Amino acid sequence: MIYMDYNATTPTDPRVLETIKIYFFEKFGNPSSIYKIARENKKEIEKAREKVAKLIDANPEEIYFTSGGTESDNWAIIGTAFALKHKGNHIITSQIEHHAVLNTCKFLNRIGYEITYAPVDRFGIVDVDFVRKSIKKETILITIMHANNEIGTIEPIEEISKIAKENNIYFHSDCVQTVGKVPVSVKNLGIDMLSLSAHKFYGPKGVGALYVKRGIKIETLIHGGEQEKGKRGGTYNVPGIIGLGKACEIAMEEMIEEMEKVKNLRDKLEKGILEKIPEIVINGHPEKRLYNTLNLCVKYIEGESVLLNLDFEKIYASSGSACTSGSLEPSHVLLACGIPHEIAHGSLRFSLGKYNKEEDIDKVLEVLPRIVEKLRKISPFWEKK
Repeated sequence: MIYMDYNATTPTDPRVLETIKIYFFEKFGNPSSIYKIARENKKEIEKAREKVAKLIDANPEEIYFTSGGTESDNWAIIGTAFALKHKGNHIITSQIEHHAVLNTCKFLNRIGYEITYAPVDRFGIVDVDFVRKSIKKETILITIMHANNEIGTIEPIEEISKIAKENNIYFHSDCVQTVGKVPVSVKNLGIDMLSLSAHKFYGPKGVGALYVKRGIKIETLIHGGEQEKGKRGGTYNVPGIIGLGKACEIAMEEMIEEMEKVKNLRDKLEKGILEKIPEIVINGHPEKRLYNTLNLCVKYIEGESVLLNLDFEKIYASSGSACTSGSLEPSHVLLACGIPHEIAHGSLRFSLGKYNKEEDIDKVLEVLPRIVEKLRKISPFWEKK
């Protein structure tokens, strides 16, 4: 198996598994109880909170555990909208956000909030001037992702956060694709709220966190017990939270080395594809892009057909976000970047990780040109070219 869909999810690091397996049976206590095994688990949860905080340059008391990136995005956006409804009802986001943000904004729009969607350029960079000019007295939140999950483009969020601060507006960033992959400092980036998810950097699925800067007011969405200082009810996911902490610890130690290794593999893959296959369009910014992400369009054929043929070879990639697989519509991200429908339908995303090897790249460069050639031979668009 050759797995090249690390932006969708990652395998759980064996060291994370080894750390958490004891919490499924021997140390199964509910941290909200008062007896010994419960108290011990509560201590481990607080240690995990410290590790998450350290990874993003925050304070432990600013970290709230959630079920993942989608819940964190929902909480940040809806929580702000409800908490600040007395101040205004206007939110600014971008056209290329993950659907966890876009569909949350659509929900708010249905109940009376105004949403402005900032456009992007050919490379997926958000128009900062548009964001600045869109601010009005009713604006309560700007939410812009740190890096796009499909094309890997890294957004100028430090510049946008300064604009938000100058106008006394909360700034949230979906950092699901960057935390654990690249250095992230909420202080340096000027972020008020940040979403992250463990399974994007070798932690378990079903757990994430929301960073909320001290002093930021957001409404509680999940009501229940007194967990998370009464801000987010529900029994603690002890194995998940401790696994997230361990993944953060490993990322702190190994991130820089992984960045260099994976970037070299990604660059080799990109260079090889461009050399071996004609009529390829590379998407995303050539430099301001996640080191592991290669998004491209193969002209005159369907990306889904390529993926199915790669699947037969046990090579696993994607055509964009895992959350939109199965959709007949081309990527909203590529369309926002100005890619024509007929070309966007040929999109492929290879996202690499620390378990990829040189041999994986060689195999793809051997198989992919053959697949493209076969599909183009039966494509009416290729014949008319």
